[in-house]
Amino acid sequence: MDKRRCTILKSEELWNQAKQLFAGGVNSPVRASVKPYPFFTERGKGAYIYTVDGKKLIDYVLGYGPLILGHSPDSVKIKIAEQLEKGWLFGTPTELEIKLARKITSHIPSAQKVRFVNSGTEATMAAIRLARGYTNRNKILKFSGNYHGAHDYGLVEAGSAATEYNVATSKGVPYEIINTIEICEYNDIQCVDKKLRKEDIAAVIMEPVMGNAGVILPEREFLSGIRELTKSYNSLLIFDEVITGFRVSIGGAQSLYQIYPDITTLGKIIGGGLPIGAIVGKAEIIENFTPSGKVFNAGTFNAHPLSMVAGIATIEELEKEYPYIIANKAAKILVEEIERMIKIKHTINHISSMFQIFFGVDQVKNYSDAKRANKEYYMKLHEMLLKEEVFIPPSQYETIFTSASHTDDIINNTLNKLKKVIGELN
Repeated sequence: MDKRRCTILKSEELWNQAKQLFAGGVNSPVRASVKPYPFFTERGKGAYIYTVDGKKLIDYVLGYGPLILGHSPDSVKIKIAEQLEKGWLFGTPTELEIKLARKITSHIPSAQKVRFVNSGTEATMAAIRLARGYTNRNKILKFSGNYHGAHDYGLVEAGSAATEYNVATSKGVPYEIINTIEICEYNDIQCVDKKLRKEDIAAVIMEPVMGNAGVILPEREFLSGIRELTKSYNSLLIFDEVITGFRVSIGGAQSLYQIYPDITTLGKIIGGGLPIGAIVGKAEIIENFTPSGKVFNAGTFNAHPLSMVAGIATIEELEKEYPYIIANKAAKILVEEIERMIKIKHTINHISSMFQIFFGVDQVKNYSDAKRANKEYYMKLHEMLLKEEVFIPPSQYETIFTSASHTDDIINNTLNKLKKVIGELN
């Protein structure tokens, strides 16, 4: 058996073992989208991930968003190692959670108080419960294609979670819960007005920039219109900034657009690549969490020391501004050059260090537009780039990210590979 065949079998062998142990062979569905089977990662450094098969891939997935500094940055790794020497779980408060909360409240304009949890899913689940408890209303308004995590209230018309598996809503979600969710199309302010007029909506929850139906931007006046309507009808506004928080700017999308919600959910970047979530917002609202209020939330791993130190170290780097300069420049160059390369019908949506390519459509302003895109063509692009050792998300409905590790030489290398691949696609 030749050497090449032996190395290829490493991921294949692991995949065969994984299928015996996990549903669909994975612990998060998108990981199974790489065909004919997922590659298994051994390590990551900077803009690269290294597979067990000996391949070095330029990574534009970046853990689906958290790794804005790139893989294993020394500034973060050192802090994690220092904390490991002290211990990693106590079940008591630590000063670290105060330090990270101060970082977050100093940058996110609407954040006065914080509750740490362990994931974006936990954050949106708790935020919805908080909104209902605060307003004494039961209904939530969300937008078709917005993904708010893998809990019952989030899995109603939930972007990639629904589309990739051909279900509008996950099986197992009770009709009683579905009936408490109202749906509007993203960028449709008239629908929002109509729904809120009934004055039974506890909160509007939304991604200020959609990131789980591909990248979809809010139209002019859409966010400001929702802010005014929620105030008029005494509903809360929740921004799900799990993806955009500390990504599109250090103050998140709300700082970029200067629209300030009542509650914000955060995750991903604020943990520096370790599991984390946070619910932040007006003090009078956050105070409704137990023990000061009657909206229950608790967690053994809430404010986990390792996540706290990784988050602090990451934000300290972001405060130096260079990560945004490098990451945003990288995305801008890639988008501009890809636009020049692609000759067939397409559109690219782009903001800061996030973008996505949609084939076969002229524009993508909402989930319905995204679903009309030719996802088979996108997957062909993914597969061809992977052969060239460039890793973009294995789903039309995810986001391509850049980081502070995507320097000019890496971008130039990527462009050379893109030129070859897109030339074959055109």
